[in-house]
Amino acid sequence: MAPKSAPMDTISQELDDLAGEFDMLGSADDPRDWEERYRYVIELGRTLDPLAEAERTDANKVRGCASQVWLVTAREPDGRLSFRGDSDAHIVSGLIAILLRLYSGRAPAEILGFDAKAAFQRLGLAGALSQQRSNGLFSMVERIRRDAQAAQAAA
Repeated sequence: MAPKSAPMDTISQELDDLAGEFDMLGSADDPRDWEERYRYVIELGRTLDPLAEAERTDANKVRGCASQVWLVTAREPDGRLSFRGDSDAHIVSGLIAILLRLYSGRAPAEILGFDAKAAFQRLGLAGALSQQRSNGLFSMVERIRRDAQAAQAAA
């Protein structure tokens, strides 16, 4: 999924859209519905544009993830940040796709004002991820936030 360079929706509206998609997959409280949710997360990961081998560098690698994860950040001429990412794990690729939908094409201030923990709670993913995957997810969020802080400071 190519990130939108200038999203029409706010980050909260994008979260509403994602929450609606996850709600159609059944209840987050019903373990039987988790297979569908995991499948959907994996499908989202398959929509990611692959990174070039030259982008799979140590500088783009996200620390704190059990899987191999790379995030590439670009600053657009209008100051918004766009993100691209990839992983060697299917579920993690799906989590990256969710993060890109929420964060890519946003102004640094909007990124920094967004509560990712509350978002993943709302999507019903917070309790469904292993501790290791949760740690990796929030390592990705922290990387995005650090890039947004750096961009905001440079502006």
